[in-house]
Amino acid sequence: MINFEEEVRKFKPSLEVSEAEDAIYNNDVKDITDVLEEMLQQVMERNDN
Repeated sequence: MINFEEEVRKFKPSLEVSEAEDAIYNNDVKDITDVLEEMLQQVMERNDN
C-alpha cells in the first residue's frame, strides 16, 4: 500500500513545472477584463466628444 505522507515528503517539483510557472506569470496577455476596460474607455471618449 502507498504511504501518502511519505510520498508527499519525497515530492520535488520538476524544473519544467517551475519554468512553465514563470512563463505563465510573466506573460502579459490581455484577458477579458482588459478588453472590456479598453472598450468602455473608448465608448466614454466618444460620448465626451
